[in-house]
Amino acid sequence: MAYLRPDRLEDAIAALAHGPAVPLAGGTDFYPARVAHMPVERVLDLSGIASLRGIVRNGALLRIGALATWSDLLRADLPPILDGLKLAAREVGGRQVQNAGTLAGNLCNASPAADGIPVLLALDAQVELAGPRGTRRVAVDDFVLGNRRTARAEDELLTAILVPLPQEPARSIFLKLGARRYLVISIVMVAASIVRDASGGIARARIAVGAAGPRAQRLPAAEAAMLRGEPVVAEHLAPLAPISDVRGTEAYRRDAALTLVRRAVGALLA
Repeated sequence: MAYLRPDRLEDAIAALAHGPAVPLAGGTDFYPARVAHMPVERVLDLSGIASLRGIVRNGALLRIGALATWSDLLRADLPPILDGLKLAAREVGGRQVQNAGTLAGNLCNASPAADGIPVLLALDAQVELAGPRGTRRVAVDDFVLGNRRTARAEDELLTAILVPLPQEPARSIFLKLGARRYLVISIVMVAASIVRDASGGIARARIAVGAAGPRAQRLPAAEAAMLRGEPVVAEHLAPLAPISDVRGTEAYRRDAALTLVRRAVGALLA
């Protein structure tokens, strides 16, 4: 095992040029998975890189640094379009996890039940990746490829999450179903957002469901129904591919997803 803790982003990228390493931010996923044995991977601890911290609004874009924790998000003064992300932040583990864990780490871990991913999909968020070839931006929908798989190359680091901020009135919401209120992996979860036009109508709608397939995904048919003022029905959730496991059956997850989508739409339109 090799442990590296650079204090500059350039040094971290250079370290990756010498071979694969596991980027470490909060470590709330990394350490529990290695309780029974010592890590054997090269570990690249990012906690010393000050440029990866902070949540900054720059005009119509919100930049969430890769080291921003869930608690940082809860304390930040954010517009209503980020309400769903704050609701998700409250659902992640307990206070200790929220103080250490990062949204970027949750995204890179790419669990089908990662609380942050449906919200980022509903917000049309992008990730910023830095590597030896420069910096690039990738939509979250294209970044998360499946269970524990992302589009990050081995010599790249996720440096920030970028969320567009509409000029028009906008809101978002996050709903999570679990066996208990906190400290639980989702049975299913839903995030949704709307942007209103000058007359108060709905100009744009986004709905995403997590824990109901290999990765969280948008529901274009449900979004279109919402724009037309029509109710969301089971057929609109056809793209989902939930499984049966100890937390719930496939049929239960489908029914629960439909119920949560309808609740989310109702709450946003209220």
